[in-house]
Amino acid sequence: MATRSRSDRAAVLASSVQRSKPTPYPSKARSAFIRRAIVVALVIVALTLITISFRSPTAGALHDLQGVGSTVLSPFQTAATRVAAPFRDAYDYVHGLANAKSENKRLRQINRDLRAKDLQRAALAAKYPALVKLLHFEQGPAFPNDYNAVNVAVIAPPSGPFSDALTIEAGSSSGVRLNSPVVSGDGLVGIVSNVFPHTAEVTLLTDPDSFVAARDLSTQVRGMVHTGPGGTLILDQVPKQFKVKPGDELVTAGTHNARYPDLYPYGIPIGRVSPGGVSATDTATFLQVQVQPFANLGSLEAVAVLVPKKQHR
Repeated sequence: MATRSRSDRAAVLASSVQRSKPTPYPSKARSAFIRRAIVVALVIVALTLITISFRSPTAGALHDLQGVGSTVLSPFQTAATRVAAPFRDAYDYVHGLANAKSENKRLRQINRDLRAKDLQRAALAAKYPALVKLLHFEQGPAFPNDYNAVNVAVIAPPSGPFSDALTIEAGSSSGVRLNSPVVSGDGLVGIVSNVFPHTAEVTLLTDPDSFVAARDLSTQVRGMVHTGPGGTLILDQVPKQFKVKPGDELVTAGTHNARYPDLYPYGIPIGRVSPGGVSATDTATFLQVQVQPFANLGSLEAVAVLVPKKQHR
Protein backbone atom coordinates (compact mmCIF):
# COMPACT_ATOMS: atom_id res chain seq x y z
CA MET A 1 0.00 0.00 0.00
CA ALA A 2 2.87 2.36 0.82
CA THR A 3 4.52 1.68 -2.50
CA ARG A 4 1.40 2.46 -4.45
CA SER A 5 0.86 5.73 -2.60
CA ARG A 6 4.36 6.90 -3.49
CA SER A 7 3.76 6.11 -7.15
CA ASP A 8 0.47 8.05 -7.23
CA ARG A 9 2.09 11.07 -5.56
CA ALA A 10 4.92 11.15 -8.05
CA ALA A 11 2.48 10.95 -10.93
CA VAL A 12 0.50 13.91 -9.54
CA LEU A 13 3.67 15.98 -9.07
CA ALA A 14 4.86 15.22 -12.57
CA SER A 15 1.55 16.24 -14.08
CA SER A 16 1.50 19.54 -12.07
CA VAL A 17 4.88 20.76 -13.33
CA GLN A 18 4.07 20.26 -17.01
CA ARG A 19 4.24 23.58 -18.89
CA SER A 20 1.45 24.82 -21.08
CA LYS A 21 2.03 25.11 -24.80
CA PRO A 22 3.14 28.54 -25.96
CA THR A 23 0.59 30.63 -27.77
CA PRO A 24 1.36 31.85 -31.27
CA TYR A 25 1.66 35.53 -30.12
CA PRO A 26 2.58 36.63 -26.58
CA SER A 27 0.22 39.14 -24.95
CA LYS A 28 2.62 42.15 -25.39
CA ALA A 29 3.27 41.42 -29.03
CA ARG A 30 -0.44 40.97 -29.67
CA SER A 31 -1.20 44.35 -28.05
CA ALA A 32 1.43 46.13 -30.18
CA PHE A 33 0.04 44.47 -33.32
CA ILE A 34 -3.47 45.61 -32.46
CA ARG A 35 -2.32 49.21 -31.86
CA ARG A 36 -0.52 49.33 -35.18
CA ALA A 37 -3.54 47.96 -36.98
CA ILE A 38 -5.81 50.61 -35.38
CA VAL A 39 -3.41 53.43 -36.35
CA VAL A 40 -3.20 52.19 -39.94
CA ALA A 41 -7.00 51.94 -40.12
CA LEU A 42 -7.45 55.48 -38.75
CA VAL A 43 -4.93 56.87 -41.24
CA ILE A 44 -6.74 55.14 -44.12
CA VAL A 45 -10.12 56.44 -42.91
CA ALA A 46 -8.72 59.99 -42.52
CA LEU A 47 -7.23 59.96 -46.02
CA THR A 48 -10.48 58.62 -47.43
CA LEU A 49 -12.56 61.31 -45.73
CA ILE A 50 -10.20 64.08 -46.91
CA THR A 51 -10.35 62.80 -50.48
CA ILE A 52 -14.15 62.55 -50.41
CA SER A 53 -14.42 66.01 -48.84
CA PHE A 54 -12.43 67.63 -51.64
CA ARG A 55 -14.19 65.76 -54.40
CA SER A 56 -17.74 65.88 -53.07
CA PRO A 57 -20.19 68.75 -53.78
CA THR A 58 -20.71 71.52 -51.30
CA ALA A 59 -23.93 69.93 -50.11
CA GLY A 60 -24.92 66.36 -49.42
CA ALA A 61 -25.03 63.64 -46.87
CA LEU A 62 -21.30 63.73 -46.23
CA HIS A 63 -21.35 67.44 -45.52
CA ASP A 64 -24.36 66.94 -43.26
CA LEU A 65 -22.41 64.21 -41.45
CA GLN A 66 -19.44 66.57 -41.12
CA GLY A 67 -21.71 69.24 -39.66
CA VAL A 68 -23.13 66.76 -37.14
CA GLY A 69 -19.59 65.71 -36.23
CA SER A 70 -18.54 69.32 -35.75
CA THR A 71 -21.59 69.97 -33.56
CA VAL A 72 -20.87 66.88 -31.45
CA LEU A 73 -17.16 67.73 -31.10
CA SER A 74 -17.72 71.44 -30.50
CA PRO A 75 -17.99 71.12 -26.66
CA PHE A 76 -14.75 69.14 -26.63
CA GLN A 77 -13.02 71.78 -28.77
CA THR A 78 -14.28 74.54 -26.47
CA ALA A 79 -13.10 72.64 -23.41
CA ALA A 80 -9.70 72.01 -25.02
CA THR A 81 -9.40 75.71 -25.89
CA ARG A 82 -10.22 76.73 -22.32
CA VAL A 83 -7.75 74.22 -20.90
CA ALA A 84 -5.01 75.37 -23.29
CA ALA A 85 -5.68 79.09 -22.75
CA PRO A 86 -3.70 79.42 -19.44
CA PHE A 87 -0.73 77.62 -20.97
CA ARG A 88 -0.90 79.78 -24.09
CA ASP A 89 -1.15 82.93 -21.98
CA ALA A 90 1.79 81.80 -19.85
CA TYR A 91 3.86 81.19 -22.97
CA ASP A 92 2.92 84.59 -24.39
CA TYR A 93 3.85 86.25 -21.08
CA VAL A 94 7.25 84.53 -20.87
CA HIS A 95 7.94 85.22 -24.54
CA GLY A 96 6.89 88.86 -24.17
CA LEU A 97 9.01 89.24 -21.01
CA ALA A 98 12.07 87.86 -22.78
CA ASN A 99 11.51 90.23 -25.70
CA ALA A 100 11.02 93.15 -23.31
CA LYS A 101 14.29 92.39 -21.52
CA SER A 102 16.15 92.17 -24.82
CA GLU A 103 14.61 95.44 -26.03
CA ASN A 104 15.38 97.11 -22.71
CA LYS A 105 19.03 96.04 -22.98
CA ARG A 106 19.21 97.38 -26.53
CA LEU A 107 17.66 100.70 -25.52
CA ARG A 108 20.06 101.05 -22.57
CA GLN A 109 23.01 100.55 -24.93
CA ILE A 110 21.60 103.19 -27.29
CA ASN A 111 21.16 105.53 -24.33
CA ARG A 112 24.78 105.00 -23.25
CA ASP A 113 26.02 105.69 -26.79
CA LEU A 114 23.95 108.88 -27.03
CA ARG A 115 25.17 110.04 -23.62
CA ALA A 116 28.80 109.49 -24.69
CA LYS A 117 28.21 111.47 -27.88
CA ASP A 118 26.56 114.26 -25.88
CA LEU A 119 29.58 114.41 -23.59
CA GLN A 120 31.91 114.64 -26.58
CA ARG A 121 29.84 117.43 -28.08
CA ALA A 122 29.74 119.22 -24.74
CA ALA A 123 33.52 118.94 -24.44
CA LEU A 124 33.98 120.40 -27.91
CA ALA A 125 31.43 123.13 -27.21
CA ALA A 126 33.29 124.07 -24.02
CA LYS A 127 36.46 124.68 -26.06
CA TYR A 128 34.66 126.61 -28.78
CA PRO A 129 34.64 130.03 -27.02
CA ALA A 130 38.36 129.71 -26.26
CA LEU A 131 39.12 128.88 -29.89
CA VAL A 132 37.02 131.82 -31.08
CA LYS A 133 38.94 134.17 -28.78
CA LEU A 134 42.24 132.80 -30.07
CA LEU A 135 41.10 133.41 -33.65
CA HIS A 136 40.09 136.98 -32.82
CA PHE A 137 43.40 137.58 -31.05
CA GLU A 138 45.36 136.15 -33.97
CA GLN A 139 43.51 138.44 -36.38
CA GLY A 140 43.60 141.45 -34.06
CA PRO A 141 46.10 144.32 -33.92
CA ALA A 142 47.79 143.02 -30.76
CA PHE A 143 49.09 139.88 -32.46
CA PRO A 144 52.80 140.19 -33.30
CA ASN A 145 53.40 140.16 -37.05
CA ASP A 146 56.69 138.26 -36.87
CA TYR A 147 55.09 135.18 -35.25
CA ASN A 148 52.90 132.28 -36.28
CA ALA A 149 50.30 130.84 -33.91
CA VAL A 150 50.14 127.13 -33.14
CA ASN A 151 46.66 126.72 -31.65
CA VAL A 152 46.50 123.73 -29.36
CA ALA A 153 44.35 122.16 -26.65
CA VAL A 154 45.34 122.04 -22.98
CA ILE A 155 45.46 118.37 -21.94
CA ALA A 156 46.69 118.81 -18.34
CA PRO A 157 45.69 122.01 -16.52
CA PRO A 158 47.42 123.08 -13.29
CA SER A 159 47.08 120.18 -10.88
CA GLY A 160 46.34 122.37 -7.86
CA PRO A 161 46.33 125.87 -6.39
CA PHE A 162 50.13 125.74 -5.94
CA SER A 163 50.85 124.38 -9.44
CA ASP A 164 52.13 126.87 -12.00
CA ALA A 165 52.46 124.69 -15.10
CA LEU A 166 50.24 122.96 -17.64
CA THR A 167 50.67 120.53 -20.55
CA ILE A 168 49.57 121.20 -24.12
CA GLU A 169 48.79 118.78 -26.94
CA ALA A 170 51.55 119.88 -29.32
CA GLY A 171 55.30 119.55 -29.38
CA SER A 172 58.36 119.82 -31.61
CA SER A 173 56.57 117.93 -34.40
CA SER A 174 54.10 120.84 -34.61
CA GLY A 175 56.76 123.56 -34.55
CA VAL A 176 56.63 124.29 -30.81
CA ARG A 177 60.00 125.43 -29.52
CA LEU A 178 61.58 126.08 -26.17
CA ASN A 179 60.94 129.56 -24.70
CA SER A 180 58.02 130.20 -27.07
CA PRO A 181 55.45 132.63 -25.60
CA VAL A 182 52.03 131.13 -24.90
CA VAL A 183 48.79 133.15 -25.02
CA SER A 184 45.08 132.62 -24.69
CA GLY A 185 42.40 134.65 -26.40
CA ASP A 186 42.50 137.02 -23.41
CA GLY A 187 46.20 137.57 -22.90
CA LEU A 188 49.59 136.23 -21.93
CA VAL A 189 49.67 132.79 -20.26
CA GLY A 190 53.35 131.95 -19.90
CA ILE A 191 56.23 130.42 -21.77
CA VAL A 192 57.18 126.94 -23.07
CA SER A 193 59.63 125.44 -20.59
CA ASN A 194 59.94 121.86 -21.87
CA VAL A 195 59.30 120.33 -25.30
CA PHE A 196 58.59 116.76 -26.37
CA PRO A 197 57.71 115.41 -29.84
CA HIS A 198 53.94 115.63 -29.33
CA THR A 199 53.46 117.56 -26.09
CA ALA A 200 55.01 120.48 -24.26
CA GLU A 201 55.02 121.99 -20.78
CA VAL A 202 54.12 125.62 -20.19
CA THR A 203 55.27 127.62 -17.17
CA LEU A 204 52.61 130.13 -16.16
CA LEU A 205 52.99 133.80 -15.27
CA THR A 206 52.36 132.93 -11.64
CA ASP A 207 55.49 130.79 -11.38
CA PRO A 208 57.97 132.33 -8.89
CA ASP A 209 60.75 132.20 -11.51
CA SER A 210 58.70 133.98 -14.18
CA PHE A 211 59.59 137.63 -15.04
CA VAL A 212 58.01 139.61 -17.88
CA ALA A 213 59.00 143.10 -18.97
CA ALA A 214 55.79 145.16 -19.09
CA ARG A 215 54.55 148.61 -20.10
CA ASP A 216 51.62 150.65 -18.83
CA LEU A 217 49.74 151.77 -21.94
CA SER A 218 48.26 154.83 -20.19
CA THR A 219 51.43 156.28 -18.65
CA GLN A 220 54.12 154.40 -20.62
CA VAL A 221 55.64 153.36 -17.31
CA ARG A 222 57.83 150.28 -17.56
CA GLY A 223 58.41 147.57 -15.00
CA MET A 224 58.66 143.84 -14.37
CA VAL A 225 55.61 141.62 -13.80
CA HIS A 226 56.29 138.69 -11.48
CA THR A 227 54.86 136.89 -8.46
CA GLY A 228 54.68 138.97 -5.32
CA PRO A 229 53.70 138.28 -1.71
CA GLY A 230 50.81 135.86 -1.37
CA GLY A 231 51.24 134.53 -4.92
CA THR A 232 49.63 137.54 -6.62
CA LEU A 233 51.12 139.25 -9.66
CA ILE A 234 52.77 142.61 -9.17
CA LEU A 235 54.33 145.24 -11.40
CA ASP A 236 57.69 145.91 -9.76
CA GLN A 237 60.60 148.31 -10.28
CA VAL A 238 58.35 151.32 -10.95
CA PRO A 239 59.89 154.45 -9.40
CA LYS A 240 57.68 156.25 -6.90
CA GLN A 241 57.59 159.47 -8.90
CA PHE A 242 55.69 157.81 -11.73
CA LYS A 243 51.93 157.60 -11.71
CA VAL A 244 50.17 154.23 -12.07
CA LYS A 245 46.40 154.15 -11.71
CA PRO A 246 43.97 151.29 -11.01
CA GLY A 247 42.53 149.97 -14.27
CA ASP A 248 45.65 150.75 -16.34
CA GLU A 249 46.32 148.00 -18.88
CA LEU A 250 49.70 146.35 -19.07
CA VAL A 251 51.28 144.73 -22.15
CA THR A 252 54.59 143.08 -22.83
CA ALA A 253 57.34 145.63 -23.35
CA GLY A 254 59.04 143.67 -26.11
CA THR A 255 62.58 144.06 -27.44
CA HIS A 256 64.75 147.04 -26.58
CA ASN A 257 67.78 145.97 -28.53
CA ALA A 258 67.77 143.80 -31.69
CA ARG A 259 70.99 142.15 -30.56
CA TYR A 260 69.36 141.06 -27.30
CA PRO A 261 65.76 140.19 -28.16
CA ASP A 262 63.22 139.71 -25.42
CA LEU A 263 61.45 136.39 -25.07
CA TYR A 264 58.07 138.13 -25.41
CA PRO A 265 57.22 140.33 -28.40
CA TYR A 266 55.77 143.76 -27.82
CA GLY A 267 52.08 144.35 -27.23
CA ILE A 268 50.75 141.07 -25.78
CA PRO A 269 48.08 141.94 -23.16
CA ILE A 270 49.09 140.89 -19.65
CA GLY A 271 46.49 142.35 -17.29
CA ARG A 272 45.29 145.49 -15.58
CA VAL A 273 46.16 147.23 -12.36
CA SER A 274 43.85 145.99 -9.59
CA PRO A 275 41.50 148.42 -7.84
CA GLY A 276 43.31 149.79 -4.81
CA GLY A 277 46.39 147.89 -5.95
CA VAL A 278 48.89 150.79 -5.96
CA SER A 279 50.83 151.47 -2.78
CA ALA A 280 54.25 152.45 -1.50
CA THR A 281 55.93 152.89 1.85
CA ASP A 282 57.90 155.95 2.84
CA THR A 283 61.15 154.05 2.79
CA ALA A 284 60.49 152.10 -0.43
CA THR A 285 62.14 153.06 -3.70
CA PHE A 286 59.54 151.50 -5.99
CA LEU A 287 55.78 151.32 -6.09
CA GLN A 288 53.96 148.11 -5.22
CA VAL A 289 51.40 147.56 -7.99
CA GLN A 290 49.08 144.56 -7.93
CA VAL A 291 48.08 143.16 -11.33
CA GLN A 292 45.02 141.12 -12.30
CA PRO A 293 45.91 138.94 -15.32
CA PHE A 294 43.56 138.95 -18.31
CA ALA A 295 43.93 135.19 -18.88
CA ASN A 296 42.11 132.87 -16.50
CA LEU A 297 45.15 130.74 -15.76
CA GLY A 298 43.21 128.15 -13.75
CA SER A 299 40.68 127.14 -16.45
CA LEU A 300 42.34 127.20 -19.85
CA GLU A 301 40.86 125.01 -22.57
CA ALA A 302 43.01 126.07 -25.52
CA VAL A 303 46.09 128.25 -26.03
CA ALA A 304 48.29 129.49 -28.85
CA VAL A 305 52.04 129.05 -28.96
CA LEU A 306 53.78 131.97 -30.70
CA VAL A 307 56.54 130.67 -32.95
CA PRO A 308 58.81 133.29 -34.64
CA LYS A 309 58.79 133.20 -38.41
CA LYS A 310 62.55 133.76 -38.41
CA GLN A 311 64.92 132.23 -35.91
CA HIS A 312 67.07 134.66 -33.97
CA ARG A 313 70.78 134.11 -34.42
